Amino acid sequence: MTSPIAWDGPEGKVLPVVTAPATVLSTVGDEVDPADPAIVQLAADLVATMRVSPGCVGLAAPQVGIGAQIFAVDVTGHPKAATTHGAFVLCNAKIIEASRWKAGREGCMSVPDLTGDVKRAGRIVVAATLPGRGEEVTITTDAFEARALQHEIDHCAGKLFLDRVAGAHAIYQRKVYL
Repeated sequence: MTSPIAWDGPEGKVLPVVTAPATVLSTVGDEVDPADPAIVQLAADLVATMRVSPGCVGLAAPQVGIGAQIFAVDVTGHPKAATTHGAFVLCNAKIIEASRWKAGREGCMSVPDLTGDVKRAGRIVVAATLPGRGEEVTITTDAFEARALQHEIDHCAGKLFLDRVAGAHAIYQRKVYL
């Protein structure tokens, strides 16, 4: 069964990912008009870029150099995922409820050499709008999908996971597995 929020828009093109210290990564993104054809295309491009990036479970517009509040997430098949809504894109997302806080390791395509321990809510409720359809949705999720949504919402607010770590002791060199 397909999730009611699953991405069903056009095919997108793969965009280059920007890395820290790019200014767009530390700037609050603009709210978007989900019906704008350029936003629908950006949604498709985010999904396409996410799908070709190994290990990527989420990608926000600031990571492709665009200061906008839109991101894609897909934790399908990830071993830490308990709940999954498939691949989806959200515009202007806001966390309206958060509970069950827990630290966990995070990485990011825009910070390719580091990972860090970040305390995030293990259960969240997010209000957002779907691109193209303009439908307002409320998503309740937990575990890894909740962490991924919070990570991408942070990108839209001009924050990296490094802004959320407890200190230098919680930052690590990324391990590379061959």
